[in-house]
Order: sequence, then structure tokens, then C-alpha cells
Amino acid sequence: MKLSEYVDRLDDELDTAAYADVDASANGLQVGPDEAEIERVAFAVDAAQATIETAADAGADALVVHHGLSWGGIERVTGRAHDRIAALIENDVALYVSHLPLDGHSELGNAAGVADAVGLSGREPFGEIGPVTIGTIGETASPRSADAIRETLDGFEGQPKGEPSPTRVLDFGPEEIERVAVVTGSGVDWLDEAVAADADALITGEGKGKVYHEAREAGLTVFLAGHYATETFGVRALESLSSEWGLETTYASHPTGL
Repeated sequence: MKLSEYVDRLDDELDTAAYADVDASANGLQVGPDEAEIERVAFAVDAAQATIETAADAGADALVVHHGLSWGGIERVTGRAHDRIAALIENDVALYVSHLPLDGHSELGNAAGVADAVGLSGREPFGEIGPVTIGTIGETASPRSADAIRETLDGFEGQPKGEPSPTRVLDFGPEEIERVAVVTGSGVDWLDEAVAADADALITGEGKGKVYHEAREAGLTVFLAGHYATETFGVRALESLSSEWGLETTYASHPTGL
């Protein structure tokens, strides 16, 4: 398959253009010749030296990631930027990036993957950012305790194993949780939207200092399950889709523990 065809398919599937005005990430093809032929594609959460090397060692022609290299443009190709771009070019590995489009996709997205794992049904778009959304909100099949949901989140790929639980829980909501909002990565800025949507809980990756008192005062339970761990779902979904398109695939797992 030509790289240009693959990029077009991904852009169409993810509705990349809809996020162009709200996402700092330069989504789409960031590095690579449009007309290259590709057979094997690697997938990873982050475009970093470690994942680029893994992709190259696996003989990948392209690397698809959630967090890319260009955030608002690249002014100078020096230091880390040079080393990462050089590694891609020297190994003939193209780089495709999908940030917010891969957060918000209703089926392939990170939030959708978390919602599937937790068992949320009747889902609706959530997490407004301009004219688009980057999350989802839905209902559990039956009321669940904060501990039960935490156990599910603890089992996510990339979560550190052992005690204590890697998922931080701000348990200020009702004892029985039914309505849950999800914004993966760094999503605590949507706490007020979760409250307005009558959510009992918000699941995200990492927190900010303000979230403790905001959650306590709002009577909302907040789960902080790790930025990396909540954002493996999208690239894994794209891996499965790419396999259906006839491409060989490989996954570059490199958990950060954060």
C-alpha cells in the first residue's frame, strides 16, 4: 500500500480535519515521503527514541503514534528533535500522528476503549473542546463501587504492578457509581462538565493540584489511572484496523508509569 493511501484512510476514519483548529499537535503524516510503499506498520503511544528504535528493529515502514513530534511547529531541528527525526529518516520509518482525533473517536478512540473496559453503555460524546469532543460519558450496567472500578483500571496495559494501587482515587462521589465520564490523558479540566452532565465519576489519566478540592466540593469521584495507561487503546485499535487493511503490524510497548 502507498503511504499516501494509508494516511488518507486514517485521516478519513479519524476525521482529522475536524480537529485542526483546536489541536496543538500536527496530526497526520509528520515525517515521510507521500509516495513510499509500506508493508509493515508499528504502533506506539509516544514518538520517542525508544519506540522509533523498536519500530526500526521490527522492520516497520511507518510508526503510528498518539503523541508525535510537532506541537505548534518545529522551529529548530536540534537536540532531541534532531535525534528523533534523524532516527526516523535514517531507518526509512515514516511517522503518522493522531492526538485529539484519536482521543475522541467514538469507536477507535482512547476514551471509547476505557469505556469498553469499564462497561459503559448508552454512551454520548463528552469533553467539549471548541466544536469537537475528546471523551465519552455513559452508564454502568449496574451500580459499581469506586474500589471495583479502580480494580479494572489497575489492570490496564502499562500500569505498574503490585501494591499500592497505581490508580489514584479521589473518592468524593456516591458509594454506588453509575454515570461515568471519561477523558483520557490529562482530563481534569473537564470536571465541571462532568458535574453538569450529572456524572458520579470522572476517569482520566493524570491530575492537577486543583482537582482535589474541586472534586471534593462537587461531590464527584475522580480516578487518575495514568496518562500512558489510559491512552494505549487508540493505537491498539488502529493496529487492528490496519491489519484488516492487509498490513503487517507490530506494537512498541514502552510504559512510562505516569
